Amino acid sequence: MVDYSRWKNIEVSDDEDETHPNIDTPSLFKWRHEARVQRMQEFEREKQKVADELKDLQKQRAAVQKRIDEKDGSIEELEKKLYEIEIKEKSASEKQEQLRKQEKSQPWNVDTISKESWSKTLINKPKPRQTVELSDEERQEQYSRFIDENEKHLKSYAMLSRWDDCKRFLLEHPNLCCEDASSYLTIWCLNLEIEGKTDLMKHISKQVISIQYLLELAKQLDCDPRSCIATFFTKIQKADKEYLDAFNNELEAFKKRIMDRAKVKIEEARREVEEEERQARLGPGGLDPFEVIETLPAELKECFDSRDPDKLKVVLAAMDPAEASYHMKRCVDSGLWVPAKEDESESTEVAEEAVETTE
Repeated sequence: MVDYSRWKNIEVSDDEDETHPNIDTPSLFKWRHEARVQRMQEFEREKQKVADELKDLQKQRAAVQKRIDEKDGSIEELEKKLYEIEIKEKSASEKQEQLRKQEKSQPWNVDTISKESWSKTLINKPKPRQTVELSDEERQEQYSRFIDENEKHLKSYAMLSRWDDCKRFLLEHPNLCCEDASSYLTIWCLNLEIEGKTDLMKHISKQVISIQYLLELAKQLDCDPRSCIATFFTKIQKADKEYLDAFNNELEAFKKRIMDRAKVKIEEARREVEEEERQARLGPGGLDPFEVIETLPAELKECFDSRDPDKLKVVLAAMDPAEASYHMKRCVDSGLWVPAKEDESESTEVAEEAVETTE
């Protein structure tokens, strides 16, 4: 026997026939429908909020329990914290159950009464997504091969702007709808930002996000990305404000990530160059002359700055012998000066004699 009781509780606020003659019926129905859709969206957001909160609390409880098991910290404080989390988790579970009951008791309406429970397509069925497990080496080989074969087309696609042009180009080159294409364009954006070509980076970023959105759509539909090129561009061209806002927000976030990453790469390169220069400066004893000269006493540093051997000899003679020997040995190890040889300059000989005198 079929249970028809559910059909007794149906909300038909936007398809009633009887309204006051002075009321604009189409506008009234439109307003009622929009109000109901807004209530449904708010209810879904509340459900998601509670689900996220419950998931977060479960993670917190697991983390605290692990610390208790490993005796990582004060057991008393951890058990107190665990109890507080369990109370919150219980409250969130009860709220989730209340929302389930509330959802079940809600009346049907024009948007839910004909909700599709299943469907089947027999014509032009999209190809299913294929996932192949590859090793890191195989993945790198595949990526290199893809770039060798498609780099020219990728650069052409990156320069496009209009949705119709992008759609037509990808339909002509459907093999570009893949993670490798997204990776290549992302790396290109990073390199452009490092080179200071920010405007071009921002233009290509839109193409990157388009590919990523297309791949995400294919994932949701569980089909080959090449099968949903037309579907994606139809969707993006006819999208509502919420969808376009989400796309633009992701685009702005991507550009920010690229700019932040470029700053890091530039800083790493700067430090690497500085380290190479420092290594090249190191003296025979492995010390940096720039660093050594900054540690010298002011009078001794002034002698090296002025390159005055006579003054150097006087300063060394006036210093404590042990201290003079220490500083002059560091000068030798850093290459600030070299012990005198027959063909060395007079200033070098004087410096060496000064050190010997202090010893």
